[in-house]
Amino acid sequence: MFEDNPSVLSEKKISCIINPNAANKKWKRRKFLRKYLHENLPGQIIDSHKDKAYTIQTANKLSLDHDIIVAAGGDGTIVDVIQGITECGRKKDIALGIIPLGSGNAFRKSLGIPKNVKKSIKLIAEGNTREIDLINIEGKAATFASIGATAQATLVSHRNNVPGFFGYFLVSRIMLIYRRKELEIELVDGIDDSGKHFDKKIFKLKVFDCIIGKTNYFGYSWKIAPKAKIDDGFIDITFFETTALKYLFCFPLIYLGIFQKTQKHFKARKMILRGKNMPIQYNGEALGIKDEIELKVLPRALNIIVPMNK
Repeated sequence: MFEDNPSVLSEKKISCIINPNAANKKWKRRKFLRKYLHENLPGQIIDSHKDKAYTIQTANKLSLDHDIIVAAGGDGTIVDVIQGITECGRKKDIALGIIPLGSGNAFRKSLGIPKNVKKSIKLIAEGNTREIDLINIEGKAATFASIGATAQATLVSHRNNVPGFFGYFLVSRIMLIYRRKELEIELVDGIDDSGKHFDKKIFKLKVFDCIIGKTNYFGYSWKIAPKAKIDDGFIDITFFETTALKYLFCFPLIYLGIFQKTQKHFKARKMILRGKNMPIQYNGEALGIKDEIELKVLPRALNIIVPMNK
């Protein structure tokens, strides 16, 4: 973006939105980190995090007249900033920078953004901008979503208010008692695993979990959607028809993205799922229980700063 001339960064209007509570308050604990950011990233630093709505509103307001908005936090903070940018209507004129402060940081891993904070700040000056797709799920911008067992675990985790990896570990037992649901699936303008294009498919499956992705990783380097591509114009869909017991037994292979190759997989511009009491989550946020949900791709919806080789 500003290759060979980092000083150009000072000519851009930049604001950095920080979640100071991310990763057990890493921002608050590391004084050197705060000093380094203030010295090396020009522009406004906003670290008065309140809640999800505040982050979205702040990003939306800044998007009206900024060139670069930097999200410093975990995947939740990043997706809230993305939501604010996409709602503004100037997404083509804004670049998103990422400083990973969270514990999972799956979004940055999918795009090759360094985990090291100093390197990620340097990348904002020296990186390249890339247009990426997003998923629209009931008006919310997402990079991944799920319907089924993992979503049920997310819903329980939010109710119990146990943060981070330990929280997900505690509620993982919910997945062991989750039973497959019969879903009616409608896919529009897609490609099956043989590479054959179709205009529409409607079919039924008994599904333990359904993963919808644009990025490859879920939290903590879980390669949940190995075939997803960030800018191919499709949502990537994997249906796990396995039982809970088999899912648990095969989890190491699922974590590495290997077991997914044995499951039904599609790409589509749009998907509609119909079923009874479907638990739904997006980007680790609970969306609730629904009987019908529509997801569709938002092609080239966001400019993001990534390494030169991405």
